[in-house]
Amino acid sequence: MNNRVNWMGTLLLAGLVTLAGAGAVAAEDAAASSPAFTQEHAAAIANGKVMADTLWVLVTAMLVFWMNAGFGMLEAGLQQAKNCVNICAKNFVVFAISSLAFWFVGWGIMFGDGNGFSGLQGLWMVGGADNSPATGAAYQGVYSSMNWTGVPIWAKFFFQLVFAGTAATIVSGAVGGRIKFHVFVLFSFLLVGVMYPITGHWIWGGGWLAQKGFFDFAGSTVVHSVGGWAALAGAMLLGPRIGKFRPDGSVNPIMGHNMLAATLGTFILWLGWFGFNPGSTMAADPESMARICITTNSAAAAGVVTAMLTAWVLLGKPDLSMILNGCLAGLVAITAPCAFVSVGASVLIGAVAGVLVVFGVILFDKLHIDDPVGALAVHLVNGVWGTLCVGLFASAPFAGGAAQPKVGLLYGGGTDQLMTQLIGVVGVGAFTFIVALAGFGLLKAVGGIRVGRDEELRGLDIGEHGMEAYAGFNIFVTK
Repeated sequence: MNNRVNWMGTLLLAGLVTLAGAGAVAAEDAAASSPAFTQEHAAAIANGKVMADTLWVLVTAMLVFWMNAGFGMLEAGLQQAKNCVNICAKNFVVFAISSLAFWFVGWGIMFGDGNGFSGLQGLWMVGGADNSPATGAAYQGVYSSMNWTGVPIWAKFFFQLVFAGTAATIVSGAVGGRIKFHVFVLFSFLLVGVMYPITGHWIWGGGWLAQKGFFDFAGSTVVHSVGGWAALAGAMLLGPRIGKFRPDGSVNPIMGHNMLAATLGTFILWLGWFGFNPGSTMAADPESMARICITTNSAAAAGVVTAMLTAWVLLGKPDLSMILNGCLAGLVAITAPCAFVSVGASVLIGAVAGVLVVFGVILFDKLHIDDPVGALAVHLVNGVWGTLCVGLFASAPFAGGAAQPKVGLLYGGGTDQLMTQLIGVVGVGAFTFIVALAGFGLLKAVGGIRVGRDEELRGLDIGEHGMEAYAGFNIFVTK
């Protein structure tokens, strides 16, 4: 009986294969004899590619949007309970502010045709041509991600918007616990509407750094260092929280109130990075998407392990906050080189990042720059490290081509790409820090940027928002 079934199945399979082959031959004959058939088929394939690319871009953008929840939970968990509502409010409203600022003016400055410094066309409300090959419209940007991908303009806009919002969110954590709410809102509009788009134009919009051959695949500099430099300016002008440093200058740790929320937030960010980096292909390229997922994850994993070990040695305990920030440090560091390096190199990049973040937190404390969540060590320090990694670790077959960085120093490529990356780090850092310092300084001169002493001691939740995160659970609030 079994033999009969197997024999019949074999015949059926052979028949299906024969029919499929005959159908394929017939289709080929029809294509050869009918130009219209060929054109229709080609159009359908092209439309399918645009559809797949658009779906990929939108889904990965949604993952990056969800990172707002991760940042909110991480920052809230690492700060005192009395400031939890304030942190949540800032992380929620910042994306709304970013959406309006980037739509109103930021997009045009970043991706509009113009000069090496700034875009000048399509300056308001995403005006101008679609600028994609699918529309046949020309775009002058040299390395702009808007130039080559055929997805519709609104898909491009949404993907770039969620990146812009991330840069502003980075500032939130570093200035937490003492900044006035309206000051943060105003500065966020300045950052996303003007500062971020200008330096973004330099790199992703065909500006002067792009023309020099600077590469930052998914934003170690464009997003993370920019957010880090702006956060540094704010933290310096605000000064440390009350009680952060003792009279003798030593550090008095102010512990986070909810490490469960911080851990869950970091998991959300880790997930979101699988949209952040692979989505930056802005096309459904199977090989690149898969490999970038692995380089991203490998760097994060290595960062976790080395941050844990470094904290264990230096602090005597495997500090959870350092472990979480080690993960984020690895992710930030791999963001620029993720498409240009091997998996093995990504492990080394993440491992170094995990060590750097622990030393970075300690260093900023010694400098009396108060950063409640370690954002400066994560995003600024490792944004710089990751950007330089393109010049160190880029390797064939992912580098060396016309639209790729030069092979890195450690793979025999010399120092050319490394020096270009260094120029970008210095240029973007100087511009962002100076403008952020001026922006915060102007707001400070006009009406002050820091809440009063009594309000800070009581908590920004009551003073700024008139409510508590844990109403009725005073055991949490008083800590």
